Amino acid sequence: MSETRKRVLLVDDDPDLLRLIGLRLTAAGFDVAKAANGQSALSQVAVFRPHVVVTDLRMDGMDGMALFDALSERHPTLPVIIMTAHGTINDAVAATRRGVFGFVTKPVDKNELIEHISEAIRINGTTAVVPDKEEWRGRIVTQSPLMEDVLGQAQRVAQNRASVFIGGESGTGKELLARAIHDLSPRAKAPFVAVNCSAIPENLLESELFGYRKGAFTGATRDHQGLFKAADGGTLFLDEVGDMPRSFQVKLLRALQEMKVRPVGATLDEPVDVRVISATHVDLEQAMAEGNFREDLYYRLNVVTLLLPPLVKRPEDIPLLAMHFLRDLVSSYGDQVKGFSPEAMEALVNFQWPGNVRQLRNVVEQCVALSTTPLIPVTLVQRALREAPSAFPSLQEARDQFELNYLIRLLQMTRGNVTQAARLAKRNRTEFYRLLSRHGMNPSMFKAGGEPAGDVQQPS
Repeated sequence: MSETRKRVLLVDDDPDLLRLIGLRLTAAGFDVAKAANGQSALSQVAVFRPHVVVTDLRMDGMDGMALFDALSERHPTLPVIIMTAHGTINDAVAATRRGVFGFVTKPVDKNELIEHISEAIRINGTTAVVPDKEEWRGRIVTQSPLMEDVLGQAQRVAQNRASVFIGGESGTGKELLARAIHDLSPRAKAPFVAVNCSAIPENLLESELFGYRKGAFTGATRDHQGLFKAADGGTLFLDEVGDMPRSFQVKLLRALQEMKVRPVGATLDEPVDVRVISATHVDLEQAMAEGNFREDLYYRLNVVTLLLPPLVKRPEDIPLLAMHFLRDLVSSYGDQVKGFSPEAMEALVNFQWPGNVRQLRNVVEQCVALSTTPLIPVTLVQRALREAPSAFPSLQEARDQFELNYLIRLLQMTRGNVTQAARLAKRNRTEFYRLLSRHGMNPSMFKAGGEPAGDVQQPS
C-alpha cells in the first residue's frame, strides 16, 4: 500500500461494476480497495485507511446511506461519495443535507468521479483515517506531519526532567502540548499547574509563585502556598513567560537553579521538586537583544525547544479540528447540526487563520449557534470569518494599549512635565521613566513648542 498514492475504498454489490470502476481508478493513480457490501467496507476502513469512500446507494443489507451513517459516527471527516442508478433530486438533496460529500449517477462518468474524489481529498486534507491515538496526546487533534514531528519530539523529552520551552503563535495550543508532556512523564500522577505570567500584576508575582507567610503584608491573614509548592512533584507550566517583568526574572532564575523558594515574609528557603515547561508568543531572542529578558534565564528555561506550527501551515488539520469542535459544541446548542457543506469546509480550509486554533473554534461555535440546517452553509461560514477578529488581543496586548493611552493622556495634561505626570499616576519618577522607556515615549514631544521639558533627563 503506497503512502504517496491516495487511497479509495470502493463499495458496490455488482462485482462487474466493482471491477470496472476499480480498474479505472487504479489507472488514474489511486490505490483501490474493493468491498462487496457495507459490512465488509466497515471492516476494511481500519486496515486500508482510505482517504475517500465511494459507495453504491442501493445494496442488499446495509445500503449506501446506512454505510455513510456508520462511517460518519466513527470517522466524521472521511468524505463519502454516493453512486446510484436510481438517483433522483430528492435522493441527492437528502444525501448532501446529511453530509455526503458528493452524489454521482450511473453509468458513472470516469472523469466526473475522479474530479469528485480529487476535490474531496483537497478539501478534507491528504491524511487518511488513522488508528486511535495514545491516551497521553488524546486532547491534541491532528493529522499533520508537522504536528506529528513535534509530538514525536515531545514524546522523547517527556521521560526526563529537562526544562522545555514551547514557542509558537497565540492560539496554537501550547498549554495542550505542555499538559501532554506532563501526562506522558513519570510525573503524570502529580499536579500539573499552569500559570499565565502576563495575567498576574508585577507586585503579586512573587507571592503567587513562591507563597507568603501570615502578616507578610497587609491582607496576609494566613500562610499561603505558592504555585511552585502546589506543583511539587509534578509540572509547573509558565505561560507567556516573555511578559514576565525583568525585576522578577532574577528571582525566578534563582528558584530554578537551586530548586528552592522563599515565601514572602519567610526567612528560610523551602525545597521544591518541579519540572518547568514554559511558553510564549514573544520572540525571546529579540527580547534578550533589547534587554527585556535575561540571557541566563533564557538558557535555564530553554533546554529543549518545541515549536508549534501555525494553523495555516497544517491545513490538513482544519477539517479534523472543525468537526471535532462541532461535535463538542452541538450538545450545548442542540444536535440538529451534523457537519459542513463541502463549500463551507472549503472556505474554512482556504482561510489564513491569524488567530490559529482558538479562532477556528470561535468560528465553528458561531456557525453552530446560528445554523438552522443540518449542514452549515458556506454563507454562514463566510459571515463568521468576516466578523471574526483577525487576531483577538491578548490580555497583555490590551493592557499595553491601555497603558500607552494612559501615558499619552498624562503627558498631554502636564505638557511633558514628568514630575507632575508621575505624581498624578501615583508613581515615583524612576518607575515612571521606566514606563515611558518601555513604550518608546519622549516627554519633550508633549511640551509646548516641542522644546525639552526641564525634568526630562533620566535619573542616573
